Amino acid sequence: MKIRSLRPLALALPLALCFAAAHAADAPSLPTADIAVESSRSAPNDQFRAQVYTEATDSSPAELARKINNTVAQAVQTARAYPAVKIRTAGNNTYPIYAKTGRSIESWRMRSTLALESKDAGQLSELIGKLQQTMAIGGLSAAPSPETWKKIEDEAITDALAAFEARAKLVAASLHKKWRIKHVSVNTSGYQPRPPVMPMARAAMAVADAAPPAPIEAGDSPVSVSVNGQIELLE
Repeated sequence: MKIRSLRPLALALPLALCFAAAHAADAPSLPTADIAVESSRSAPNDQFRAQVYTEATDSSPAELARKINNTVAQAVQTARAYPAVKIRTAGNNTYPIYAKTGRSIESWRMRSTLALESKDAGQLSELIGKLQQTMAIGGLSAAPSPETWKKIEDEAITDALAAFEARAKLVAASLHKKWRIKHVSVNTSGYQPRPPVMPMARAAMAVADAAPPAPIEAGDSPVSVSVNGQIELLE
């Protein structure tokens, strides 16, 4: 049996590919148009976060820890009556207070913080009102939940892509051309929950008054999407 050599064919293939690439490079490039659009929707703030804390000073570190721990334990026990509210420890800090000479420790100060989170503004507001009898409010915020943010962001992306297509059709029709997408990119800000924030003066007043807080105003948060791309204009 006679075996043919495949070497000439193997050499011819790269040459053919090079010729095709050179031919494509020589082809005139099509005119292009850059398109940029934006879309924005409002996402309801359906997730609420708050921080409450207790702070005390004592010359005995053990007595100080006992006071703080009792207050925190009572707060956690109170929160159990509100199943829609999640509660967790958000930090404990203890530091010395020095005498005027700066050489000896006069007393100790301790602060313990609890973080609260809920989708039920009513339950959270009522719980905060009860906790204010022994604790101060360190912060309060409302923002869209991750699920709500994603849903609204997906809708905004759909709006932005539709706007991109409409703008591309307008540009091409105005130039009496057909068109096709060369490339497109979708840009979003991503989910960014707000940390609890409250002016310290207001937080201090909350302890003194020990009154239920006003109803939490949820409001909305803007969700923005931008689409950038380029189209080719065809004959």
